[in-house]
Amino acid sequence: MCGIVGSYGEWAVDRVSAMAQSIAHRGPDAQGEHTFGSGPTSVHLGHLRLSIIDVTDASNQPMVKDGLSMVYNGEVYNYKELRRQLEAEGATFKTQGDSEVVLEAWRFWGPESLNKLRGMFAFAIHDEATNRLVLARDHFGIKPLFYAAERGRLVFGSELKAVTRGLPTTPTIDFTAVVASLLYYWIPEKQCVYKEVQKLQPGTWLEISPGQDPRVHTYYDASVELTRPIENPVQAAELRGILEESVRAHLIADVPVSVFLSGGLDSSLITMLANRDIEDLDAYTIAFRAEDQAMESMPDDLYYARMLASENNITLNEIEISPDIADTLPQMTRILDEPIGDVAAINAWLICKEAREAGVKVLLSGMGADEIFGGYRKHYANLLAAQYRRVPSVMRNNMVGPVVDKLPVAGRKRGYVSVRWAKRFLSFAELPEEAAFRRSYTHYAPEELQALISPELGGCVDQLVREHAEIYSEGPADDHVNRMCYADTRMFLPSLNLAYTDRASMAASTEVRVPFVDKEVIEAAFRIPGSAKIIGQSRKDILKKAAAPILPAKIANRPKAPFSAPLRAWIRRDLREMVDDLLGQGQLVSEGIVDRAAVRQMIDDDRAGVEDRSKEIWQLLTLETWWTQQGEDMTAAATSASAT
Repeated sequence: MCGIVGSYGEWAVDRVSAMAQSIAHRGPDAQGEHTFGSGPTSVHLGHLRLSIIDVTDASNQPMVKDGLSMVYNGEVYNYKELRRQLEAEGATFKTQGDSEVVLEAWRFWGPESLNKLRGMFAFAIHDEATNRLVLARDHFGIKPLFYAAERGRLVFGSELKAVTRGLPTTPTIDFTAVVASLLYYWIPEKQCVYKEVQKLQPGTWLEISPGQDPRVHTYYDASVELTRPIENPVQAAELRGILEESVRAHLIADVPVSVFLSGGLDSSLITMLANRDIEDLDAYTIAFRAEDQAMESMPDDLYYARMLASENNITLNEIEISPDIADTLPQMTRILDEPIGDVAAINAWLICKEAREAGVKVLLSGMGADEIFGGYRKHYANLLAAQYRRVPSVMRNNMVGPVVDKLPVAGRKRGYVSVRWAKRFLSFAELPEEAAFRRSYTHYAPEELQALISPELGGCVDQLVREHAEIYSEGPADDHVNRMCYADTRMFLPSLNLAYTDRASMAASTEVRVPFVDKEVIEAAFRIPGSAKIIGQSRKDILKKAAAPILPAKIANRPKAPFSAPLRAWIRRDLREMVDDLLGQGQLVSEGIVDRAAVRQMIDDDRAGVEDRSKEIWQLLTLETWWTQQGEDMTAAATSASAT
């Protein structure tokens, strides 16, 4: 796992070193640069290495070999198999790692090599003979790749901060992305918070040659591959075998591999499968202060994690999450680059920091199972909403709604989780299917968001709603559950969960691998009808059946517990002063981006226990912090430029 940067043309040749230095945390083991040519067709590549496979210097990068040069970030788990195929075609190798296999695969197979790669990757390869540069990103967006292009010139990097460091001018804010961060609490892959920068989409590759602007090609079309009619549905035993093989592949490394263990189904299954092949397996879990757990009404995950570890001779490292959250929030905002408001990013960062201090470089995660197997509460809730819409409107409007509306969501010391769920459910239950699904996991209805933001930004809301509907409509036409899973695989998974996991883990110089986000596993998941994923109130039902021979029933059949944090306690106690200062008097309200009165009402309702607005408040804090930081960065850049 590494960090990559580079430039094509004269745009940023003299800034590539600074670009690399801005993401030095991604590769503390080795750094290197390579330049080809000079003037308007020059190419400059930079690499920062976190050595995992073939830890010798021979696999350091940029890798320059027989007219090709490459910088590569990721892991390809089937590289040994591909190496044998390439050797049969005449390729020769100088290293024992996967990097050289990726390089030779492109040499021999070109773009067709991309669908042969099993793993997570983002890379750039330059061909000296044609002076063509190509960029590529993995099938589902596990590894990030940002780029900016203008008139035949291009800069790219593993993180946004690296690309903006390579731009000749200060980037401008894209307000559609800002509005998206308020709506979703993350920014979809189609948007970037700066207008000049784009995200290379999952399953695509880009090429740029002398005299030509970049062209983007699709090598893996999820709208085709994940929506085929199901002819031979995958059964539980077959799924178990696919998962066993995926975990085994994800264990390939020349350094020790550890696991996240929350005590839930997904991480427990990954842990037990890894435990078959790793002696003295280490696992990492989190705990919270008792008073915070009470306010959040959080389940006791630690009990189950301890039970599984003790019964299977797994060393469990427990990390109590009780940070100075007022200090951690701005740190996390800088790490994430964009205003991503999922508090789980803090958990991931703190766990990875602890693991790294213990010498761990690689951790396996259960991320992705909920998206592809229908494991979130929103999936079941939307099925329930479809039934609720058949209830006579007189009962919905005159009985259920008014009663739930009057209930408080929290007392002084404890949150009322059932009331929160009921209020949330009624916020989307009467909407049409796609709109209901969007509303079930976003912060605002479109009209609520338009009332919160400047009227000039109202069109951004309409655009985001249309884009969500377009992606949702691509899902399987005859399967409600799999339509939701498809939308999550295209949006929620890469734009939020994989995004914060990459940035948080790499900030701690660790690699997180996700065996559920594997081409074989995901394609198998979409060969399972939604009726086998959610049965009654049982979510991820087929995954539970697949795990039954491996996990204790009390873990396999546990209700889903979110990988979260005591957000409500933090908002009402630890961050109370910051909420008043930043949101009540900050730049978002003073510049008219959001309405001061609406923000104040949101805070008052949350503190009174009338409504649970903690997530919206956290996202506003995140956006306010990001807004302030980018202003400070622009001032610093201008000062530096004038000094030189």
